Amino acid sequence: MKWFRFIALALLFAVVAAPAQAQIDNLPKVHARLIAETGEVAPGGTVAVALEEDIRPGWHTYWQNPGDAGAPTEIAWTLPKGWKAGAIEWPYPKELPVGPLMDYGYEGKPWLLVGLTAPRDAVPGQTVTLKAAVDWLVCKEVCIPEDTTLTLTLAVSAAPAAPYATIAAQFAAARAKLPVPSPWPARFQLGAALDLYLAAPQLAAAHFTSFRFFPFAQDIVKGIAPQKLGLAGQGIVVRLARGKQAQAAHRLGGVLVLTSTDGSVQAIALDAPRGAVPSATFDSNDALSLPLALLFAALGGLILNLMPCVLPILAMKALAVASKAGRHPHEAAQEGFAYGAGAILSFAALGASVILLRASGQAVGWGFQLQEPAAVAGFALLIFAVGLNLSGVFEFGGITAGDALTRKGGLWGAFFTGVLAVAVAAPCTAPFMAAALGFALAQNTATALGVFLALGVGFAAPFVAIGIVPGLSRLLPKPGAWMLAFKQALAFPMYGAAAWLVWVLAQEAGPQGVIAILAGMVVLAFAAWAWGASRNATARWRIAGTVFAAAGAIAALFSLTLIGAQPGTAAQSAATGAIPSLPYSDAKLGELRAERRPVFVDATAAWCITCLVNEKVAFDNARVQQLFAAKHVALLVADWTNRNPAITALLEAHGRSGVPLYLYYAPGAADPEVLPQILTRDEVASAIGTP
Repeated sequence: MKWFRFIALALLFAVVAAPAQAQIDNLPKVHARLIAETGEVAPGGTVAVALEEDIRPGWHTYWQNPGDAGAPTEIAWTLPKGWKAGAIEWPYPKELPVGPLMDYGYEGKPWLLVGLTAPRDAVPGQTVTLKAAVDWLVCKEVCIPEDTTLTLTLAVSAAPAAPYATIAAQFAAARAKLPVPSPWPARFQLGAALDLYLAAPQLAAAHFTSFRFFPFAQDIVKGIAPQKLGLAGQGIVVRLARGKQAQAAHRLGGVLVLTSTDGSVQAIALDAPRGAVPSATFDSNDALSLPLALLFAALGGLILNLMPCVLPILAMKALAVASKAGRHPHEAAQEGFAYGAGAILSFAALGASVILLRASGQAVGWGFQLQEPAAVAGFALLIFAVGLNLSGVFEFGGITAGDALTRKGGLWGAFFTGVLAVAVAAPCTAPFMAAALGFALAQNTATALGVFLALGVGFAAPFVAIGIVPGLSRLLPKPGAWMLAFKQALAFPMYGAAAWLVWVLAQEAGPQGVIAILAGMVVLAFAAWAWGASRNATARWRIAGTVFAAAGAIAALFSLTLIGAQPGTAAQSAATGAIPSLPYSDAKLGELRAERRPVFVDATAAWCITCLVNEKVAFDNARVQQLFAAKHVALLVADWTNRNPAITALLEAHGRSGVPLYLYYAPGAADPEVLPQILTRDEVASAIGTP
């Protein structure tokens, strides 16, 4: 069979071989030598020997399974009596696609390790010469069989010397490329594809930039076909294309090579029997490149300005721009840049926080801070305070805090307006954002931060442009008395946002959390009133007002320490309440799919405004509800309001770093259909199909 494949490979290259032959010299394409880890071996001891193949650039040799064509390196030893040579220890290979074929092999300078064992009766002081006849196939445009005979001299010693430091480091590097036996059980299942499951919770929580499975046997897996990595239960699934011999295989052996975001490589040797494999979710974002991710991030940031959670803050900024655009254009430009700096740096800080937490093993994504009840409560107090400021309840130095954030706050006011805008944007997800952030969190730190910065650039772009392009600022209304009334009117969206955050807190922390935050709001309002009411009083009352205001602010902040997460019910909007649903779990999804029942997965959160709007628009409709019933579609709600590693894994499997995510599993389909982030009833109906 090996020689048949060699002949097939030769025929494949026959068309190009003739013109290429004229350019191929007669010099060897591989220079081989034997290197011993130490020149001495004890009687009965074993010494590691490396066959180094120094391969000419552009050429390659082959792994133990050469793939669709080729032949592996072979070593025939001639040894003194009693000496033994072990099998070749093969480092993990690389892919070598050749037209419609996929080969596995090596380029550069691979080391193939072999253990040589001396007999127990070897005489110390004896010197032996070991001989190895080595042959290999080396290929470029053409394939050339080469061979050589190598010798190695070793001394038998009762106390062998330790390896030199340089040699020891080289052997350590070679051993690091050897696959290690899997510490986790594996199994495979045949269907439309071949699914290889590795029950490894540690790997399910990890993040990989690339992966590849290399089978030990030929024709079980179609090597040239793309491979997919997905999450299932407490492990990972590699989806492979079936080869011609897959149906007859009872075991699947091979090497799974995983590359982490820090560049480290882990090669795991698997020996998997046939067995049931849990349902897996696969990344739908394979084709996204860095330039496209940056573009998506910038577009997502730009569109994020139109989300309902951000509009009140943008109205405040528009008020500031309108107040200065005509009279002080240079100040408008400076404040535009300051606003942009605040927004961009805030996105960078959020991105760095996500990256650091994930690196420490935390299952977090976009909006992770809103999964902490204390953070939600603190955010509610901040928004409530902004509302009080805009209402004119208290002032600083004759300037309302609403003004300080907008028209009279100067560069620092503009900067912190950008920070506040990003803070209130966290509950929302715009189109293009999910794909970009999902890509970012699967990359190294520098790339991930670059995507978050691009998101900030897109988000800040409108007001930066208004500040530096005078013609755009003239489109805004002229300053006038209307601005005071408009500023006060903006307080009410802030109060509404604070009320919504209290509702979110109720989902995360229960009634006790609600009582604590409402008490905090009362004392914060008292602090604001005490400060504002005492500003025009005598010095004694101003001091008293300052003390009362400080005490109230401290008491409001203290209320945050009384808030903790409590188990609660799944956060479902009234829109989905008319459709019977179940909490999401991988086991429940697998069970329903095994019954060949259609499944709709709604990954949502109480703090996700986009999710709540989508569910109201898409599900609060008699036609959609009747369609779910007629098609017997099971609705699984993946509630991410509180931190949930299983739902985080579901999101990551589809290239997402946050909610919303909508998946429809048709009966018998290998992969789900991923619906848009901005959902409509027609899109839901189209995915499910008419009854």
